[in-house]
Amino acid sequence: MASSNFRDHLGRPIVAVTGMGIITSLGQGLTDNWAALTSGKSGIHKITRFPTDNLSTKICGTVDFIDIPAPNSVERSFAFARETTIEALAQAGLSGDFNGPLFLAAPPIEPEWSARFELADRSPPAAKPGDAYDRFMAALRQRPAPAFQEAALFGAISERLSDQFGTRGLPVTLSTACASGATAIQLGVEAIRQGRTDRALTVATDGSVSAEALIRFSLLSALSTQNDPPEKASKPFSKDRDGFVIAEGAATLVLESLEAAVARGAKVLGIIKGAGEKADSFHRTRSSPDGGPAIATIRAALADAGFSESDIGYVNAHGTSTPENDKMEYSSMLAVFGEGLKSIPVSSNKSMIGHTLTAAGAVEAVFSLQTMLTGTLPPTINYNNPDPTIALDVVPNVKRDAQVSAVLSNSFGFGGQNASLVMTREPA
Repeated sequence: MASSNFRDHLGRPIVAVTGMGIITSLGQGLTDNWAALTSGKSGIHKITRFPTDNLSTKICGTVDFIDIPAPNSVERSFAFARETTIEALAQAGLSGDFNGPLFLAAPPIEPEWSARFELADRSPPAAKPGDAYDRFMAALRQRPAPAFQEAALFGAISERLSDQFGTRGLPVTLSTACASGATAIQLGVEAIRQGRTDRALTVATDGSVSAEALIRFSLLSALSTQNDPPEKASKPFSKDRDGFVIAEGAATLVLESLEAAVARGAKVLGIIKGAGEKADSFHRTRSSPDGGPAIATIRAALADAGFSESDIGYVNAHGTSTPENDKMEYSSMLAVFGEGLKSIPVSSNKSMIGHTLTAAGAVEAVFSLQTMLTGTLPPTINYNNPDPTIALDVVPNVKRDAQVSAVLSNSFGFGGQNASLVMTREPA
């Protein structure tokens, strides 16, 4: 039986993080990202990937510096995931086959409109109404299109990652909106806690920014239209916030049981102490105004960690910069922490990197761990017009030195998907 030093308050294996990798609009790699984030630099810029004529939103946080063989969201998402996994495994000191399960958070897969138009152009004429599917299949049988096929397979990214890095078992691909990255980490934690593996590879990636994605979010009135200057658009918890900035990125975390990590002499970067998730059935896209599911999510994560509210020293907020979601998150935290919330710093990485959608929960988990490792709280930039109804210490505009031993990271997503993680610097 494992030593009690390697078990948590419920007798489960303690889960350690031994490797991290990250890509955002701020750059590639943890070193460059952390330096930019803590200096208050913004990665938001004008869109150059596609025309924005007649669009109300013309800004984004795309990652345009990674070479890809085909210009579609699958290839971008795979490339981001590959690069962050290479970085994470190197930091963990692991080479060769990973020999553990893969849990991947990936965006919903759809071929780009340009690819669909190309396929339609070479399809046979319509024989009857509603036969588009048959026509497309006939065209693909006549002249196969591997890139198009790859772009239409939801599991393509995880299969390719599994082949490259030697993971074991069926790779799991999940897509739970903005909570996806945190949920992938939770699945890895549960696999280790249940004794199914000593290590797990958790990856979250999103390279899905396209004209169609931008238009869909615009129709929901979810995106900021404050285009000039781009770096000032994302302003979580500010009175003049008007929506989130769509962005891309990826993060990989190598999870191991603390016992296995110590046995092989790995450096422990932090502990995933608790995870909580709850569904919100209020609306297809909007969060419940009373914050009930978000409150339950935070409390579930604290209970899973065996923590009380006073144990949390910093909150990495979901902080999207949308009027409704920021207010809901504040009211939810207030319900949980009460008057103690005033003394807890709460900042939003999205003020600088935008909303990385499927990748957000993992990207922000990496930054949360880095906060504890470095003793530096990243700021919430563009905080020049405080919302008087949201009384938070948002670490306004400038980073702050502070030793933090426990962090709560929130991910409250579209479709009622809510997840929160509790991370600590040390096992105890």
